[in-house]
Order: sequence, then structure tokens, then C-alpha cells
Amino acid sequence: MNTSASVERFLASPALSDSTRRAYRGDLQEFANWLGRRGLDLEAFDARAFAAYAAELGADRPGRTPRKLASNTLARKLAAVRSLLRASLGPTRVPDLALGGRKRRRLPHAPQPAETDSLLEALSGDEPLALRNRALFELVYSAGLRAQEAADLELADVDFEAELVRVRGKGGKERVVPLGEEASFRLRGYLERARPSLARGAEDRIFLSVRGKPLDTSTLRRVVPNPHRLRHAFATHLLEGGADLRTIQELLGHSSLSTTQVYSHVDAKRLRRVYDRSHPRS
Repeated sequence: MNTSASVERFLASPALSDSTRRAYRGDLQEFANWLGRRGLDLEAFDARAFAAYAAELGADRPGRTPRKLASNTLARKLAAVRSLLRASLGPTRVPDLALGGRKRRRLPHAPQPAETDSLLEALSGDEPLALRNRALFELVYSAGLRAQEAADLELADVDFEAELVRVRGKGGKERVVPLGEEASFRLRGYLERARPSLARGAEDRIFLSVRGKPLDTSTLRRVVPNPHRLRHAFATHLLEGGADLRTIQELLGHSSLSTTQVYSHVDAKRLRRVYDRSHPRS
């Protein structure tokens, strides 16, 4: 089986987001080169070969100052290989290899509500870009959006009447998220008072650049530094307010509850408070 051809077919899958495709391309090219140096192909790749590949990735980089890959980088590279094997050979052909030493995923520090309020208040002004930036920040925080999801929003995705936003997430999956009152107010103000002066022709994207083009994620991240931190704040503040993990999973658009369980430490603190307040023997 031609490994390079298999990699290209896998990367062409519409189930992959653009950011995942970019990250996996280099990882899988590295994997294909490793197979080539050993005269192997995908069909011959088994648990023993996987263990050897993982060990080589986890070793110090040769020919330079000793430096190991960060655990998150190593996990991503191995996840890319597993995904390729699953897509090319089927789930039964993915080597069952338990890799020790995997660290628990660390989340960015989620700003407290008061800190978020301060960040939002700093985005003041009545000019078009200021109104756009405030609406964008409010919406990312209110709906827990990824940067790409916010950039992809179209005019028809917002239902002010029902106070809902339709979001296209990873792998083309759609979800509907409530639109908070403040986000609704700021978004409506942007659409009515700012967007018409930015638009150039028939463009359906909600958030536009100064040239009237759809806002790309690099520009979005300059407007909203670390939007993923706001996404974590969205989830953390909902959990602290009483929402359960299953609800958070749906709102974040996670395919599996195991992904959402990185917030279990927050949920445990909430449950402890409920227990202390409610149980007669607490």
C-alpha cells in the first residue's frame, strides 16, 4: 500500500478541520518517511513497529542539544498515525498500544467573570471596528466558540427571535447554542450600525475585515487574544453555575464526553459545594 497516497486520501477527508489537516500533514509526512527508511508500508505496521516509532519520537533529538518533544506534541503525532490507520485499514488494524507517562491535559487559565468584564469594557467605542470587536468578543465568550467557528458564522446562522446561534463545528458537525442577552445586544448593534459600512457587495459572513472581506482566524486572534481561553471560561463558568458535563459537551460541540471531562475538576468542586450545602451529615 502506497503510504503517501494513503496520507493524501486521509487528509482530503471533509471530516477533518483545516487546522487539524495542517497539523496532521507534517506529522504524517514524518511518519511516512520513517516507514520508508525501514522498508515498511501501512500494511506491515503493527504494534511492535508502533512501539518503535513512539519510542523514537519520545527520545532526545539526535545531533543537537538534548530535547524531547512536549507530551502534547507527542500525543498529537501518535493520534495522527492512529487516525490514518483507522481510515486506511479499519479500526481493527489500529495497534493496541498503551503508552505510559501521558500527562493529563492542562487547560489554559480561565479568566474569572470579573476579569472577563474588564476585558469587555476595554473594547469601547462607536466606530465600526470597535463595534465589531465588542460583538465578536461577546459572542465568542457567550457561545463558547472556536476561532474558526466564529469566523465561519453567516447572517442566517443567528436567530434573534429565538436567541440561538447555529454553529458549524469540526468535521462539518452543526450545533445550536443559546445567544446570551448581552451578546445579542452587541451583535445586533454591530449588524445595524457597523457592518453596512464594512460590507463590499453580497457577503454572507457576519464578521468582516476593514476591506469588507470575511474575517480570518489570524485577524480574529488579534482582536480576541487567545479565544480558546474564552471558550474554557465559557465552560468553566457554566459548570460553576450548576450546568452538568453532558450539557457542556453539547454546547462545546465535543464528539465524546471524555473530551469534556477535562473539566471534571471544576464539576467536582461544584458538587462538593452542593453536598456541603444540602446533605445533613456534610
